Amino acid sequence: MWENFLIAERLKLFNNNERWAQRYFWHTTEQQEVDYIEEEDGILRAFEFKWNKTQKSIVSKTFSSAYPDVEISVITPENYESFIMM
Repeated sequence: MWENFLIAERLKLFNNNERWAQRYFWHTTEQQEVDYIEEEDGILRAFEFKWNKTQKSIVSKTFSSAYPDVEISVITPENYESFIMM
């Protein structure tokens, strides 16, 4: 539910501000994943969504190796407003 809420609000933000981004979800057959990825103006941004800020966020080494220049942000209830309101 947390991930769905964040993505729905992000889509509203982009729509209301007439911004466009390509959106992706990334996972491997080994169950590694990145929750949400955006490509806007040629720039990739990756996001991990965690309800519990103390929960360890492990970013896939496979993803980090394949995309070493991508900024990965962890979104929690403490910082989600910056993700859904720009």
